[in-house]
Amino acid sequence: MQLKKIISLISQSMRGEETDYTSGSMRRAIILLAIPMILELSLESIFAVVDMFFVGKLGSSAIATVALTEAVITLIYSVAIGLSTAATAMVARRVGEKHIDGANHAGMQAILICIILALIISVFGIVFAKQILTIMGAQQDVIVHGYRFTQIMFMGSTSIILLFLINGIFRGAGDAVIAMRSLWIASGVNIVLCPILIYGLGSFNGFGLIGAAMATTIGRTSGVLYQMIHLIRGKGIIKLVAEKLKPDFEVIKGLIQLAWPATFQFIIQSGSWIILARLVAQTGGTDASAGYQIAIRNIIFFILPAWGLSNAAATLVGQNLGANQPDRAEQSVLMTSRYNAYFMAFVTLLFVVFPSPIIHIFSDHPIVVDTGVHALRIVGAGYIFYGIGMVMMNAFNGAGDTKTPTWVNFLGFWCFQVPLAYVLVNLFHMGVIGVFIAIPAAEVGIALALYILFKKGSWKKVKV
Repeated sequence: MQLKKIISLISQSMRGEETDYTSGSMRRAIILLAIPMILELSLESIFAVVDMFFVGKLGSSAIATVALTEAVITLIYSVAIGLSTAATAMVARRVGEKHIDGANHAGMQAILICIILALIISVFGIVFAKQILTIMGAQQDVIVHGYRFTQIMFMGSTSIILLFLINGIFRGAGDAVIAMRSLWIASGVNIVLCPILIYGLGSFNGFGLIGAAMATTIGRTSGVLYQMIHLIRGKGIIKLVAEKLKPDFEVIKGLIQLAWPATFQFIIQSGSWIILARLVAQTGGTDASAGYQIAIRNIIFFILPAWGLSNAAATLVGQNLGANQPDRAEQSVLMTSRYNAYFMAFVTLLFVVFPSPIIHIFSDHPIVVDTGVHALRIVGAGYIFYGIGMVMMNAFNGAGDTKTPTWVNFLGFWCFQVPLAYVLVNLFHMGVIGVFIAIPAAEVGIALALYILFKKGSWKKVKV
């Protein structure tokens, strides 16, 4: 009987039926939201690893180009996630208040902001691609052979930001299945096109590294097209209505007030990872940088599903605060944190026990493998805290309190992680190992700080 209930619940979550998440069983609400959210980011994580597998066959220079470019592209992800966070918080709050027209209006205004910002970022990246790689510490051969890859990736900025933003809107409305399907389409197209456009098929010789950027851009655009089709058809809560795309500066102001701290929240985090990537490249060279990036891709492979689970907390917090049920919102966060910690404990065991076979899938180069193994073991040691921290962060964001986790990130990453990495590398002469140690040390402190602040409960009083 219990098995039948579980199967029925999974089936319901995958059908995407409209559900009231402000009443009934909290465990049921988490499962209904979490399953599509986890699956949404699981295929994205698979692509991140598959992409590195194919690019890895092109050599250390290609791996370094992708790694350094994507370290900067993470800044674009930060903008996308910041806007998505704001949209999720505002849409979820309006849905919890049963103000559906307001939720729809907020979503359309977020899309308007997104398009304007994305065009600016795209132009900047195309024009300054070589300078970006130079600033990142790339060697000359990486710049010469890789700047076209960087240009194409920046050309796809609009698709990247729209994909994340619109999925955030769907998640805020509780329509996690549409968000899942759009990212599945994007990642699925990526996975299919990546080997074809890199290596070729039949008489077609492929484009090499540039093909990887083309596959990513085409895949992301496919996901956005699916989102647009769903919005135009208007079968869910959120609908594309032309009149709601007219600028409403009051709503835009509210979204920006939520988005800018959330954007900086992730820029702070991404910026610190850029510094660490540069430090690894300068300290260990191209091969060590390649090993580090392979390890990071595998770390992201498991972080993304956990992030998907934590996204459920943001939706539940937003909707339950909108329904004036703060205690239920808190309960949802604590329960989601527990589930995420269980999953991350398993990943920690995997990385500590089996790092070498994992890295060997992508490269057999001794320095690449040795660096990757150390990175997996050391960085993976803090996984349980990563899981708890990301749920707490999403809880604050879902409540509309985007400033608190921003300050915590600033202190944790820039006032602790980056200085610690430099001290361990330069004063204690620990090489790239010092960089790896700084990562879990900071993440543990951030998770504990967010938990303490969450328990104080000031997020329950935030107005959106």
